Amino acid sequence: MITALSTRKVLWIQVWGLALVQGAIALTWVIYNLYLVDLLTQFGFPASLATALLVLENILAAFIEPLMGSFSDRLQHTMGTRFPFIALGMITASACFLGIPAVLVFGGPSGVMRWLLPVMMVAWAIAMTLFRSPALSLLGRYAFRTQLPQAASILTLIGGLAGALGPLAGTYILKMGPLFTFFIGSLSLVGAAFALRAVGPNQNVTDSSASDVSESSLSEASLAKSPLLPKAAPTLSVANLALIFGAGMGVSLGFRLILQTFTKVIPERIPDINIGFVLGAVFLSLALTAIPMGKLVTKIGTRLAMMLGLGIMAILTILILAGTHFILAFGMAIAIGTCFSIVSNTTIPFALSMVPSHKAGLGTGMYFSGGAVAMSLYGMAASKGIQLSGSLGAYIGATAFLCAAGCTFISMKLALNTAATQ
Repeated sequence: MITALSTRKVLWIQVWGLALVQGAIALTWVIYNLYLVDLLTQFGFPASLATALLVLENILAAFIEPLMGSFSDRLQHTMGTRFPFIALGMITASACFLGIPAVLVFGGPSGVMRWLLPVMMVAWAIAMTLFRSPALSLLGRYAFRTQLPQAASILTLIGGLAGALGPLAGTYILKMGPLFTFFIGSLSLVGAAFALRAVGPNQNVTDSSASDVSESSLSEASLAKSPLLPKAAPTLSVANLALIFGAGMGVSLGFRLILQTFTKVIPERIPDINIGFVLGAVFLSLALTAIPMGKLVTKIGTRLAMMLGLGIMAILTILILAGTHFILAFGMAIAIGTCFSIVSNTTIPFALSMVPSHKAGLGTGMYFSGGAVAMSLYGMAASKGIQLSGSLGAYIGATAFLCAAGCTFISMKLALNTAATQ
């Protein structure tokens, strides 16, 4: 009977619809980060305000992400769907995003009106936190737990391609002007919401089969072969939420610092190199290896693959310091993108595996909350003039990856202890 379900372990159409949402999120953040400083300085604000805004936005996100995830869980329980909340958040974010360049057209660089620009920026960032956790938690409905990394690989693919636009096409995006570019970003959010609605966001992989085999019975049959994954449904606990939060902090801070190390160390060692192409290679390799890495993770297990990927990322972060040749730099970029593809394919499945299915939004929100705290701390350090050297940044980044791996290892031990007592 399990064999008969082999083609229904993943709702691929729904996964692709969710991937469009992920792509729209990544695209709008690429556009926002490219224009942030320019727009603020055009209105007479100091460039340093950009860092302060990002810190504020991340602090707000750290609180809002789990709250909105938890709220969507209750909505799912009472109404049987999260989509109205997701759609409202995406439409609100789309309107706020288009409102940012609109301030340039209808406002002015002097007087009270100019303060509408940073207010609109913060409003957009808040709107983005309203729907991200509820939306991405839907991944748990579209794939059996053992197949979640393979489903997540599609989100990694689309997100990586959108992220590559920053370093590879940033100059061209800036040349298009803020009004047109922000309109495209706003349209992508609305289009992704309609696409997700069209594919049926409320479908569940366990409902898609005519068989009476439940997700839990299939998962238990699959997990019985692996001691690295829990054989019982997870319970909601402070420890599990803390581990999700810690993993989010470690992964986000580590990836931010590995990119910083690249931008500092490589140009110093290889003056003629185009650092944009190097960073673009990271995101392109992240995207292009997503699907094969998703299959690999599915075979070896989410937690083991996550620890392996994070451990290799820690090593690669230090190895960047030895990069003194053009070919070596690009090889390192491809290796980082490939290994981070493993990590990206496991993060949401890891968060979902740590909470009961009816708390998927909270689990996803806690992961993003950890990432937001990491980015706010990074921004606070930058705002106080704390500049990390290439080597110090690399060591801190490697430590962050190892801390995230430690959270994953502890979660595995807790799952094994829970299974042993049952």
